[in-house]
Amino acid sequence: MSRSQNLRQNVINQMLESIAQHHIRSPLPPQAALAEMFNISRTTVRHTLHYLHQCGVLDKVDQTWVIVRDPREDDGFSALTPPIEQQASHFEQMFFNMINQRQLVPGDTFSELQLAQQVKVSPVVVREFLLRFMRYDLLEPVRRGQWRMKKFTQDYAEKLFELREMLETHALSRFLNLPAGDERWVQARDLLDRHRSMRDTIASNYRHFAALDRQMHSLILSAANNPFFNQSLEIISVIFHSHYQWDESDLKQRNIVALEEHMAILTALIGRQDVDALCALHNHLATAKTSMVRSIGQYN
Repeated sequence: MSRSQNLRQNVINQMLESIAQHHIRSPLPPQAALAEMFNISRTTVRHTLHYLHQCGVLDKVDQTWVIVRDPREDDGFSALTPPIEQQASHFEQMFFNMINQRQLVPGDTFSELQLAQQVKVSPVVVREFLLRFMRYDLLEPVRRGQWRMKKFTQDYAEKLFELREMLETHALSRFLNLPAGDERWVQARDLLDRHRSMRDTIASNYRHFAALDRQMHSLILSAANNPFFNQSLEIISVIFHSHYQWDESDLKQRNIVALEEHMAILTALIGRQDVDALCALHNHLATAKTSMVRSIGQYN
């Protein structure tokens, strides 16, 4: 299948899903608005409208397209996109990456359809993630399908830090008592090797540290074997690993310091040096709190 044909079929699927989920209502917006909404050309919009007219979902009244029936499963094309679970995991990763890369900052407004098109996932995946993420009070609906990123206070961040400290201290203690055959010991050694590799390039690749940061703390928290800990990681990751609302002026230096602190934790952990590992974690968290308070104060 050609790239243009694959694009058109994906757009048809996305538009059918948007109609089914009532993100697009009758009468349809002008073609220019649809082109902007799906980040496609007007030619692709016209092709999609013609297809939906041919299969009986749309009809044209004067110069306006109207919805005449709900989409059915057989109206679209199959096997063009990954399973929903895979899309959801991909979108979560990309959402955190957009925050880390400053593509989403406090005050920004965006639409579900824009994000879906940008990340190439279903609009339903985007909406479900944003509705879940809204509980952290960093996101608010503007109108249906439109969202705004919010600011948080220093008090909010400090309370979140208290939670993080309790969770990670407990989880590290559990990690130190894992059986020798647990696969997480192998993962810890692999993480230490990846930290050593990044140390050689971090001066130029310091932004890539956020992903490594999240992976290490996720590994520590996994030892608690507690699904509620894993749920807390989502908001912790946004504030502490992706640095949402942090001032960036000293980000490189902060990441260089954090990388060395990570290596101290992992080295003590792998060596089963319980006291040293817990001390290294507390030192790392103390540095993170100091950086957070200073950085958020400068941002505001």
